[in-house]
Amino acid sequence: MRIIISGGGTGGHIYPAIAVANELKTIAPATELLFVGAEGKMEMEKVPRAGYPIVGLPVVGIKRELTLENLAFPFKLGRSLLRARQIVRDFRPDAAVGFGGYASGPVLLAASLKGIPTLIQEQNSYAGITNKALARWASRICVAYPGMDAFFPSDKIRLTGNPVRTDIRPAPEKKAESRSFFGLQPDRNTLLVIGGSQGARTLNESMEKDLHLLTGAGHQVIWQTGPPFSERAQKAVAQHGNGLAEAFDFIYEMNKAYAAADVVVSRAGALSVSELCLVEKPAILVPFPAAAEDHQTKNAMSLVERQAALLVNDRDARTDLVPMALGLLQDTNQQQILSQHIREMGRPDAAREIAEEVLKLKNE
Repeated sequence: MRIIISGGGTGGHIYPAIAVANELKTIAPATELLFVGAEGKMEMEKVPRAGYPIVGLPVVGIKRELTLENLAFPFKLGRSLLRARQIVRDFRPDAAVGFGGYASGPVLLAASLKGIPTLIQEQNSYAGITNKALARWASRICVAYPGMDAFFPSDKIRLTGNPVRTDIRPAPEKKAESRSFFGLQPDRNTLLVIGGSQGARTLNESMEKDLHLLTGAGHQVIWQTGPPFSERAQKAVAQHGNGLAEAFDFIYEMNKAYAAADVVVSRAGALSVSELCLVEKPAILVPFPAAAEDHQTKNAMSLVERQAALLVNDRDARTDLVPMALGLLQDTNQQQILSQHIREMGRPDAAREIAEEVLKLKNE
């Protein structure tokens, strides 16, 4: 079977796509895969690193504000549609799969116009513009949250969850060992703060302001800052860490970070939420307010409404985040409730389920 996979722009689109590609190769090793991304975006580097070929389209997104770049949008979209048609014609796929992002639109539209079955995967609890536009042609729509028939035809929907890397699952018995790995003491409550690969300014400034409250109460902190905030975080740790905090611009050993943590503070991107469900950690979510359609708040609320996470609005984080974290670190009963409920929302076999749905398309 020959399959085109398209999606990118952010890790939230790319990593699920790679996870499904890996499952496709596991289930059906002879499957031929070709990724299509947007030129200059991170998928053009991440996908080859994962071992798959990729070609780029000149497509770009529309800026919310009026800019000169928006004037070029129709021309780049037209070129991308022509290029996508050529890619589909040359590769002759049996199916095309889209994970959202700029490149998915032209590729799946080109495939649909040639009668090739398509599948789209929606990571968020509020559907993105590209996926909503493609839904009318899609053969199958895999979603991560219930209630997505508000956006898509119900007969096409499969509730699969989001594909995430399974190597992040922590081993509970390795909690003390993982804390030692980060230079911390093995027997103290530990907070993990994740700002994403580039950091989250609100989370970082909240930690910088109130780190002394956490360490003063005897709690430990593992703090991923992103490169832009690294220097300020190191200064805060030196002044207020009391030997109980460590800051890193990026954490590669996320399985150890999750294993070390009692409580996690994170943004509410689709991938982050799905990882938290998989690792079963009590979490405080701080949605990024500028996310498209405010989808991070909707992602977070899908957990909060099920007593599976706590939420702090971005505008309140500098005053409320650390006090809430302190309260949760000291309340093991609430930790257990959150952990139990977030576990129930996890779908560890999502990548395999989606891969199996893709393989079914050949017979439709």
